[in-house]
Amino acid sequence: MPEIQGVVLDIIFQNEENGYVVARLEHKHEEVTIVGCIPYIIEGQNLKLTGDWVNHPNFGVQFKVESCEEIVPKTLVGIEKYLSSGVISGIGPVTAKKIIEKFGEETLDILDYHIERLSEIEGIGQKKIELIYESYSKQREVKNIMVFLQTYGVTPNQCVKIYKRFGNDSIKVVKENPYILTDEIAGIGFKTADKIARSLGVESDSVYRIQSGIKFIINEFCNLGNTYMPMDKLIEEGKKVLLVDIENIEKSVYDCALEGKIKIETIEDKYCVFTMPYYYSELGVTKKILTLANNKYDSIKINIDEEIKKFEEENDFKFAPSQIDAIKGSLENGVEIITGGPGTGKTTIINCITHIFEKAHLNVLMGAPTGRAAKRMSEATGRESKTIHRLLEIGFSDEDNREFLRDEETPLECDVVIIDEASMIDIILANSLLKAISLGTRLIIVGDVDQLPSVGPGNVLRDLIESDCVKVVRLKEIFRQAQESMIVVNAHMINGGEMPILNAKDKDFFFIKNDNPDEILNTIIGLIYTRLPKFNNNWNSIKHIQILSPVRKGSLGIMNLNKKLQNILNPDDKEKKEKEFRDIVFRVGDKVMQVKNNYSLKWVRVKGEGEKEGKGVFNGDVGYVEDIEEETKNLVVVFDDERKVVYENLYLDELDLAYAVTIHKSQGSEFPVVIIPCFMGPPLLMNRNLLYTAITRAKQLVVLVGSVKALHFMIGNNKSFDRYSALKWRISQIVKDERS
Repeated sequence: MPEIQGVVLDIIFQNEENGYVVARLEHKHEEVTIVGCIPYIIEGQNLKLTGDWVNHPNFGVQFKVESCEEIVPKTLVGIEKYLSSGVISGIGPVTAKKIIEKFGEETLDILDYHIERLSEIEGIGQKKIELIYESYSKQREVKNIMVFLQTYGVTPNQCVKIYKRFGNDSIKVVKENPYILTDEIAGIGFKTADKIARSLGVESDSVYRIQSGIKFIINEFCNLGNTYMPMDKLIEEGKKVLLVDIENIEKSVYDCALEGKIKIETIEDKYCVFTMPYYYSELGVTKKILTLANNKYDSIKINIDEEIKKFEEENDFKFAPSQIDAIKGSLENGVEIITGGPGTGKTTIINCITHIFEKAHLNVLMGAPTGRAAKRMSEATGRESKTIHRLLEIGFSDEDNREFLRDEETPLECDVVIIDEASMIDIILANSLLKAISLGTRLIIVGDVDQLPSVGPGNVLRDLIESDCVKVVRLKEIFRQAQESMIVVNAHMINGGEMPILNAKDKDFFFIKNDNPDEILNTIIGLIYTRLPKFNNNWNSIKHIQILSPVRKGSLGIMNLNKKLQNILNPDDKEKKEKEFRDIVFRVGDKVMQVKNNYSLKWVRVKGEGEKEGKGVFNGDVGYVEDIEEETKNLVVVFDDERKVVYENLYLDELDLAYAVTIHKSQGSEFPVVIIPCFMGPPLLMNRNLLYTAITRAKQLVVLVGSVKALHFMIGNNKSFDRYSALKWRISQIVKDERS
């Protein structure tokens, strides 16, 4: 990797929070532009930098910094220049000259080990010494931390976080227990800590190592959607990962439990291991859902049958018996779940329920797990709907931890809460939501239990339905209007294990047969680029047509699809700004998706109704790159709901191109046109549940492209990853005890 060395001439841009800079460096008598994370950089510093030369389309050749080391001068002239540069607060040219005259070649040793001796120089009092000491030690410690940790893959930004957390004891703390980084510093995992520990000679059977490894193994297991890990699986995986005796693993598991780091519980005669957040979330959901369901509610003084009849007359249709059951149940119960597939009238039921509650002068709040789902809910009902995160009002306890301002002490101010797309709610979010619902408030949960479960841990909607603790209405009858759509009809057929009706004339569901992956790819590109926009000139290739793939990798995975589609739909252009980040080139006009929850990102609403500014961008939010700022190279993204967000380098790994997205990431979204490649892949992934979810994302047209064999396989494969969740068990145990 190329190295350069030189003196910092000028700092063009500097972000105090994450250390990202754009600066000019004198290297071999030439000025070089450097970009990257260089904490506490100051003009006049002599730096040795490692990185890569990159050619920016607008700003030419730049040196992209990966690691940085300050070169401290050794000659008296060099030391005086170094001190005179302003690199240390409290020392300017005059003071620097006095220090050199007094201490000569011992100057840097004095600053390192005997800084109190600066008082021997006239004009330097105690306050000034403290200022110099704080500035010098901060730079020295961060520099030392960076030199010490960067060889292990720790980023400069993480080094700054380590210093902010542990101060001048940073290296000492890391040497004593490298595994503390996994608990205290966001983004540093067990594998990085283990690499540092091995280089420091930490034994493989160290208690710190085994306990950290146990938490890592459980968390990895929970990242697959589980809320706990069976003990036997933990021991088995621990042996593979940690390469230590079973006795050591078992002892550490029980020690962690005794110290309150994890929880061991017996569920259906099996030992199960929880991390504390998921354990307490399951307990919280269990307690609150049963409390709300069993609470007595004031009856609504309104003629419900008459209101339903009026609603039917005004909207010119008739509810099915199950739909009337759902409407009445929401008024008679503290908690009700309404579940059904597309076309079964869930939105119409919500409209009728809301109409009746508002006529009874009750205040209704509506929400959904994602911004797109909330926007759809607003459009369908004509009433304001927010994300659950916005309903709960995000606050921050420190720079990395978010909290909700709405909780038991400050609950939501309403009489009714209606939540849509509930299949997407994980156990943590469910617990936060229920905390904020006070006794006496009705809760109506709406969702399609046959959709994919939440990306986060838990199986909340299914567990609540199967626990037999609340009123559940299953909608199966399809509305007359919906029966005209083959998307709706075929979705229900697929959900029932039947082959869909393909290529019916003048309908909205088509299958293009092809068994060759390269030809499938070319067909998809042709559809999105020319055929579909030509078929309907209201469809914009980028905004209205969405590719949904089951996988990330491979020729038909989203990574390859996005590169190919970007080159076709938003090609390289000298007039168009772009920015390379890792293996992705972001270009003005690109369709992008936020791929993880970020509670601290600030946004400003550029138009439309709702709050004008706030914080929080969430997993699955889709937007478009509006601009790339000239000097900072920050990406400016405007999301579908007109929120504008500025992405600094620090957050770019949370953005991905979104011409194609995984089916999992499409949950809660709806697109005019959906194209789905059909091919043979991992059996546990290529299942009916996944295909059903993808098809139900389309409003106007579905096109399947690929193998008939793969389509048959997915419809016939009703297996999916079993999730380990104890919510249903917890609720059922209490319900059983109460009924016995």
